[in-house]
Amino acid sequence: MKKIAIACDHGGFELKKDIIKHIEAKGYEVCDFGCDSAASVDYPDYALPASLAVAKGECDLGILICGTGIGMSLCANKVKGIRAACCSDTFSVRMTRLHNDANVLCLGARVVGIGLAIDMVDLFLDTGFEGDRHSTRIAKVMAIENL
Repeated sequence: MKKIAIACDHGGFELKKDIIKHIEAKGYEVCDFGCDSAASVDYPDYALPASLAVAKGECDLGILICGTGIGMSLCANKVKGIRAACCSDTFSVRMTRLHNDANVLCLGARVVGIGLAIDMVDLFLDTGFEGDRHSTRIAKVMAIENL
C-alpha cells in the first residue's frame, strides 16, 4: 500500500479534507502534515515536512495544496530529491508522472474545484514513470541540485 504525504496551508484546508477522504477510501495510507484549520499559516511550515518525508522515502508520493499551488511547489522543489509539479489540468498531471517522474503534486484550491482535483489526484497516484529517454533527462535535472 502506498503511503501519501499530504499538507496544505489555510487556502487548501477544505480541499485537503476532501482529498484525504477520497484517497483513504481507495486504500492509501495518508500522512497528514497539516495544517488543521482555515486560520492563516505560512505554507513553508507544512510543505517542508511533507516534502522531506517523500525525499527520505518515508512516504511514496506527496500532495501539497495552497491557494494557487505555486507557493507549495516553490518550497517543495527546494528539497533535494523532490520533483514537485504545480498542475491545474489532467493532461499536465499525466505527463508530469510519465515524463518527469514527479513525486509531489501541488494543487491550487482557488484554481481547481473538488471534481477536477480528485481526477488529478487519481491520475497522479495511478500513473507510472515511462523511463527510457526520460530517465536521462531526470538525472540531468536532479544533478542541478548539486551545483
